[in-house]
Amino acid sequence: MMMDDETPAKNPAILTRRRVIGATVIGIAIGAAGWRFFREPAVYEGNSLSVTQAHQMAVSGGVFLIDIRRPDEWRLTGIGEGAHPIDMRSKDFIETLTSIVGQDKTVPIALICARGVRSARLSNRLSQAGYTNIIDVPEGMLGSRAGPGWLNEKLPTRPFAKGS
Repeated sequence: MMMDDETPAKNPAILTRRRVIGATVIGIAIGAAGWRFFREPAVYEGNSLSVTQAHQMAVSGGVFLIDIRRPDEWRLTGIGEGAHPIDMRSKDFIETLTSIVGQDKTVPIALICARGVRSARLSNRLSQAGYTNIIDVPEGMLGSRAGPGWLNEKLPTRPFAKGS
């Protein structure tokens, strides 16, 4: 015989088939969402620039170079000369991007991260959002299969200071 405090309604710690199934479904949904992000292609089929080209174009005004890494990464390595830092995880990423490049979704925007993975993924997302001139910098700041990277090419950087 079951005591009053042993019923699922009185004691939520008691596992019921419904709770187990519910928790399993929620776990699968959360896992699938995370898996989708990590399986999203880290390849961008659009235009790309080497770090040297990105630097030259950024300082000459030919492209808006956006460093999408995290603030701790900016503090560690500095920000490439000519680049605008916007943490890609920021809730107001698009608003901040728009404040830098304006409303025109056809202006050339180059994205750089540490090793080209995040910049490729965000290049795909921005292209899907209607930006028509997104350019990936697949070498990144630290280098990748695409090349040695900004720091190894000894391209100029500036220190990150909050508000840069």
